[in-house]
Formats: sequence, C-alpha cells, structure tokens
Amino acid sequence: MKVTSVKAFPASKVFSPTVTRNFVFVRIETDEGITGWGEATSGPLAVATMLEEFGRELVGKDPGEIEKHWQTLYHHFHVRGGVVQMSAISGIEIALWDIKGQALGAPVYELLGGKVRDRIWTYGRWDGPTPEASIENAMNHIEKGLTALKGDPFEHRGIFSDRASEDLAIEKLKAVREAVGDDIELFVEVHGRLAPSDAIRIGNRMAEFRPFYFEEPVPPQNMQALKKVSDRLNIPIATGERLLTKFDFANLLALQAVDLIQPDIMYAGGILETKKIAAIAEAYYVGVQPHNCYGPFATLAALHFDACTPNFLIQEGGIRDWFPDSVIGDFPVQKDGYFGVPPGPGLGAAMDEKWLAAHPWDDNARPWVHRKGNNRSRQDIEWS
Repeated sequence: MKVTSVKAFPASKVFSPTVTRNFVFVRIETDEGITGWGEATSGPLAVATMLEEFGRELVGKDPGEIEKHWQTLYHHFHVRGGVVQMSAISGIEIALWDIKGQALGAPVYELLGGKVRDRIWTYGRWDGPTPEASIENAMNHIEKGLTALKGDPFEHRGIFSDRASEDLAIEKLKAVREAVGDDIELFVEVHGRLAPSDAIRIGNRMAEFRPFYFEEPVPPQNMQALKKVSDRLNIPIATGERLLTKFDFANLLALQAVDLIQPDIMYAGGILETKKIAAIAEAYYVGVQPHNCYGPFATLAALHFDACTPNFLIQEGGIRDWFPDSVIGDFPVQKDGYFGVPPGPGLGAAMDEKWLAAHPWDDNARPWVHRKGNNRSRQDIEWS
C-alpha cells in the first residue's frame, strides 16, 4: 500500500453569535482505497500549508511505517519543533494510525498494546462569571452524570492578580464546593495567568476546598518557576498542554514538580509520541490527562490513547453535540461521566466531507476564546 495524497481541510464551527472556532483536519488517501483522517487544530491556518508540505514527503511511501515517517518529518528542517510543525506532524501521524488500524481490521489501541480499561473517565465545567453562575454551570454538568468538573475562576489579565480578582476566584470555588459536596472532584484551571508568588498564595487559599489539581498555575516557558510553586503548595500540580514532544516533558518531569501531565496529542507529536511521553511520566509516578478542546478527531485519538495507557487518569473534552453531525461512523457516547472505548477499526470514524464543505475556515474567527470578565458567554465557558 502507498500514500497517494495528503490534503488539509480547514473548517469552522459557529457556537454562538460571538464565538466561532476554526479547525484543521487532514485526509490521507492510499492506492488501496483506505483513507485515514486526523486533526491538526492549534489555531493558525499555517498548519494547513505545513500539512500539505509535509504530506508531499509521504506520497508514494508505505503508510504503515509510522515511526519512520515521524522521524523523517521531525528532522525535515534544521530548526525543529514549534506548534505549527508539531501540529502538522501530529495530524499526519494520527491519520496514519487510522489507516494502519483499518488495514489490519483493529482499533488503534489494539496496535499499541491493547486496552487496559473498558471505560474512560471524563469531566465537565464548573466556571462562570459569578459564584451563582458557577454553581449553575456545575449543576448542569452533574445532571448529565459527570463526577468531575474543571473551572477557571480567574478574571484578570496579565500575571499579577489584583485582590478583587483573587477574592472572586476563591468565592467561586468555595461556592461550587459547598453546592456539589465532597463526592464531586473539582479541578482549578489557571491558564498560566499567575506569577509564582500569586500562584503560591492563591493555591494555599484554595487548598481547603480540596482541588483535585491546580492546572498550569504559571506560564509554561519557565519550568523552574513551576518548581518554585510546586514546592510551596500542598495540592497536586498539573501542566503540559503547551509543551511539545518527549523532549519538553523529559525536562519537566525531571524537576519532580508535577503530579499530572496534560500533553495535547495534536501538539505533542501524535498518538505514539504521547505514549512515549506517558511512559516517561509513569517512571515518575505521574498521571496523564490529555489536553483536548478541539474537534472530533482530537477526541478520538485521545480516547484510543486513554484506552491503552496505564497511567491515564481522566480525559478532557466533554459532550460535544456537533461531533456526530460532522463524522461518518459511531462516535463514542459519554454516559455517567465516562466515555466508552472506541470500537475501530482504525480510529472508528471518518470526517463527513459534505460537513467540511458546508463549514469553511472563517478568517474572522478568534483562534482562542478571549476572556472578558463578566461578559463571557456560556459557550465561552464550554470551550475555554
């Protein structure tokens, strides 16, 4: 079997009058009629161009030689890495696994050691512009059967929190904890928006409400700053959604500064690279929660990874009503706070090209949700 074409599909989805998100999907075709799909969403449209530039390197090659192709693409340029290059490599790699699974008649997770669990824990959201709205959001997700919720309660910009923003964040977490009780796990998401001293002070104030973890408390570029925070808090630390490849994560894990890592399969290098990252984390007794806030193939790739990874803990990415409309095939169902294991073969679904044609890239869409304090919409909360 040989690769005959690699094509990028930029697309968009409108979620509300003020929120539109862009996505990038990739289709790889072969001379035996097997087509693989992947996703490379990371924000910039430049990823689509990079996908097709890298894809030309694969035409005429055996799609089953996934590790070989990854190494070839990773070393293609003297300057390596960066979110555009790694997203393109990841999208291609995911599609190649889809082809390999279809060719062998097996789900991707079976090709990576087989499943170690029959269901995959996932979570919803608890954040909102006020304590009352945060409670409402939390209860709406609990009514869907979710047993874990994540929220970003911070309203300020920059890395130095003002007292009013800090107090409001504490009030939100306190209100939600009192409303949901102790049986629901609550995660606190910071999006790297605190200076180390603020992260330490606020994290210690939040400790009494038993957060399951404190995510990305400081910006991701300075790992020593994260170590400083970790050493001064008695709550679990999570980070990693903006780190790339095993090399970044090896440096992070060696610091003994985190309890949970959050690689994004579409940034980190694809399914197998994320498995390698998880294996390094396993040696440090660190859990894995793949970052995932984009489209259906990011979710499918993550679920196959989750099914076969021993130190997987919980999966980001809740119920997305539009996923079944955009794909051909059965999308895994979320029930009582868990996803089922994808059936396969391959990833188990294909993008609907009619849906793609009806949802072209929107140049006016924001690459990431802009937070505007109390003006955030419900959909902002769902997708941030």
